[in-house]
Amino acid sequence: MNTTTLRIPRDAAPAADIPTAPAMSADRLWSIVDTFGAWLLALLWIAPLLFALWAAFHTANAALSLDWRAPLILENFRQAWQAAPWLRYFFNTFVLVSLILVGQFTLCTLAGFAFARFQFTGKKILFVLVLLQLFVLPEILIVENYAMVTRLGMFDTPLGMAVPYMASAFGIFLLRQTFMQIPRELEEAARIEGCGWFGVLWRVYVPAATPVYLAYALVSVATHWNNFLWPLIVTNSPATRPLTVGLSLFGAPESGVNIAIISAATLVAIAPLMIGFLVFQRQFIQAFLRAGIR
Repeated sequence: MNTTTLRIPRDAAPAADIPTAPAMSADRLWSIVDTFGAWLLALLWIAPLLFALWAAFHTANAALSLDWRAPLILENFRQAWQAAPWLRYFFNTFVLVSLILVGQFTLCTLAGFAFARFQFTGKKILFVLVLLQLFVLPEILIVENYAMVTRLGMFDTPLGMAVPYMASAFGIFLLRQTFMQIPRELEEAARIEGCGWFGVLWRVYVPAATPVYLAYALVSVATHWNNFLWPLIVTNSPATRPLTVGLSLFGAPESGVNIAIISAATLVAIAPLMIGFLVFQRQFIQAFLRAGIR
């Protein structure tokens, strides 16, 4: 009788050594947690805007009850537009942010250039004093600013709203750091060509810092477009009232609180910023990356 012997190859791995699927690494786990956290924060951040978008196209009852079967309406926008002089508010806001931006560009450019390229007595002390402004909240200076604007006769004027924000410590610091990174060879070449200090600043430093100016302009316009407390205090008439102060009238108890109309008015107020961001999104991101703002 023939018998068959089963032979196991010597190089065959035992059953216990068969490799299994690797467990999830710690880096992969943290990556998933970070992604989930980013999405959660993004949803929390955009939730008020989504609710305002929902409420603006529904009645107040449907907006608060989140009735998905309620029809879309445009009546809220019509009532909101008729309830306030929006064209005047938009014009006042545009004038306000333009005055602040021109003043900041002028003063911050001159101060940043002086701190970056000139040597003078007390330079470091003055620069430290400028940086100390970053630690002072604007709300702390409201009383003193109000008294100063009143003494200068600029109460209830666009210039009175803009003056306290023209000298920006952040702008001075940002432009100083940018100007210090520009090669001195460019400055020396401009001086050889016969340029004075203002010519060097205008022909060399300002063009080289264009991405920084654009990034800073975006921050400044967005900040002062949404500023509310100081314009509320220093204005007293619709002729000078900006958008944020005008928008607050919709929430006044004497005018009645209608969440649908308030949401429609909010969308009207932020529409220019949203449209500008969507249209120039690529330029915005590139400007921030080039400027080194994180």
